[in-house]
Parts: sequence; C-alpha cells; structure tokens
Amino acid sequence: MILYFSATGNSRYAAQCLAAALNDRAVSIIGSDGKTTLRRGERLGIVTPTYAWELPEPVRKFLKNAQFTAEGENYVFSVSTYGTTPGASGAEIRHLLKQKGVRVNALYSIRFPDTWTPMFDLRNAERNARINERAESAIDRVAAQIQVETRGNHMQWPAPYFVRLFSHPSYEAMRRTAHFHVEESCIGCGLCAKNCPEQAIRMQAGKPVWVKEKCAACLGCLHRCPKFAIQYGEKTKHHGQYLHPAVHETIKKK
Repeated sequence: MILYFSATGNSRYAAQCLAAALNDRAVSIIGSDGKTTLRRGERLGIVTPTYAWELPEPVRKFLKNAQFTAEGENYVFSVSTYGTTPGASGAEIRHLLKQKGVRVNALYSIRFPDTWTPMFDLRNAERNARINERAESAIDRVAAQIQVETRGNHMQWPAPYFVRLFSHPSYEAMRRTAHFHVEESCIGCGLCAKNCPEQAIRMQAGKPVWVKEKCAACLGCLHRCPKFAIQYGEKTKHHGQYLHPAVHETIKKK
C-alpha cells in the first residue's frame, strides 16, 4: 500500500506511478481512518510533499494518529517530493513511524516544480515541463530500487531531524490564513472549501472565508481556483498557477 498526500498533484502522480510499477495501490490519506493492516511481505510507502523543509501538517497529524498492524516483516519506504530540497521530511517520517513501532527501511526523494508561489515563479511552462520530464526518470529509478527492496537513505540533499528546530517556526508562520485574500473575480464555485485538507475554508454569501487561524499552507485553493481569484500575499498573482499535467487533464475531463 502506498499512502499519499497531494495538493497540486505532484505527490499523487508519483504515488500512482509507483503503485502501477509495483503492482500496488495508491491511497490518499485525506478521508482515511488511519487504520492500515499489512499482509505478510506487503510493502508500505508514504509519499508526501515537502513544505518549508518538513512534513505538511496533514501528513504529520495522520502519522501521529495512524494505527499500523502487520502480520510479519514488511518493507517500509518514504518518498518526499520537493522543489528545492526535501529537507528533514524523510527524517521526520522515520521519527514518527519509529514511535509507532514501524521501522522505515528506505528514504527517497523526487524533484517536481516548486509550487510555493509566494516565492517561486511558475509561469514558465517549458521549465516546468523539463522538471516534470526529469521526474519521470526519477520515478522509474525509485520504483526499481523499491522493487528489490533497497535499504538506506537515497534522498537528494536531505537534512537531519534537528533542522526542524529552525524550519518549524517558519512553517507555522506560513500556515497563517491571514495571508490569503479573495479577488472580485471569484465565482463562488466552492472548490476551495471542498478540497481544503484542513477544512479551513467555508463558503459564506457565495465567497470563501478562512475560518481557522492556520491551514496546511498547501496552496491547493490558489492553484485549483478556476478564476485564479485566491491569492496569498502580494506575489502569487504574478507567479501563476500550477497543477501537475496529469491532474490538470483529469480536471478538464470532468
């Protein structure tokens, strides 16, 4: 089983491709009851984005509350998708699962376009395509390593767990929903509220309103908005939107 969290589709795509290559199944943690039962010899994978050098809050909460039951020895791995660095995300997964009595055998990482548009400009479609093309090769390489149950840390530019002492205050500041605002172009479709992993958005008088002080800072609401009406700070309006091409095609067909 491959469990994943994804806001803009990068991690979902990686999880689904790995599942197809390994004859496995990819399951979103959103809506999951957190109870995972593994057959003898079944693999367990965690695929997650990296936010501010660490795990997204929904992944952290899921792993803290999860219940894992196994019939015997299992190969356990994690894959961190990232834009600049996977940071301490792998180390944090290893730390949290150890508290559950689960030993992580291998850590991997795959680079995709960085979707944190308060900082990164995603308007260059050709550059995004080149990064996604390289990600395809990385997915194949990781799948081959998982297939033979390679052990060890195979992440690019990983950071140790203690880095969270510095990254976590930054992430907590990023999560403040006061950074968001809605432009007049909003059509009140409600997709933002429907897809928010932290249920931080409600529709009021046909407009999204953030009803929690903090969210996941995944920017799924911003990137999925059909009118690009949701902004975070002052720079996102000029940095564009992004969904992984496979996710974008799925949405267009609906």
